[in-house]
Amino acid sequence: MPHRCRANFTHVFLYYITDRKQLSANEDESRRLLLERMRMAAAAGVDAIQLRERDLSVRELTELGRRAVELVREANPTAKVLINSRSDIAIACAANGVHLRSDDISAADARAIFMHAGILHPMIGVSCHSRAEVESAEGHGADFAVFGPIFEKHSEINEEGLASLQAACNRWAAKPPMPVLALGGVNLQNAQGCLQAGAAGIAGIRLFQNGNLEQVISELRKLAA
Repeated sequence: MPHRCRANFTHVFLYYITDRKQLSANEDESRRLLLERMRMAAAAGVDAIQLRERDLSVRELTELGRRAVELVREANPTAKVLINSRSDIAIACAANGVHLRSDDISAADARAIFMHAGILHPMIGVSCHSRAEVESAEGHGADFAVFGPIFEKHSEINEEGLASLQAACNRWAAKPPMPVLALGGVNLQNAQGCLQAGAAGIAGIRLFQNGNLEQVISELRKLAA
């Protein structure tokens, strides 16, 4: 099985997924605020950040990604930055890896792209909406899966929330199993249920993009204590 990046999965893994459009209707302001939020998230102790600005051009995403990587590493050298879907842009940005859609290329194919560029141990995450997709991601050597939605309006392929999460986390798996993160309406009030269901961490947009980051991260760490 391909090498997996095990960085920081010894504790509850906190994964911030970006959406600059939630921050401001003004494009320049939204990018400025996003970079500042990413810096703050890294400084506050988020483990990884997925730059998920899907509407940007290749040039725009590359420029934003390079600046984001610089700011995150200055704030917290252990925090990871992953680029959504685009392994080529992740490589150009010197990001830590890529986050793949459920219908994207396989984690194995993405890892081969990084290896061709001389990057031996990229971090590769995969979005999953069913136990079968989690098992497939694991079989192709992904480092972790983001599973959801858990609490938000259910999609056609995930109607059981926590029960589906528990099934995905307690599948037959390699040892050690690939971590699964919970996504979708997770907040400080219901995060504990996700961890009890077997999630290795929490992923979110609003959870990390709004409010007091230091407080949010502190409270999430307490849940796992």
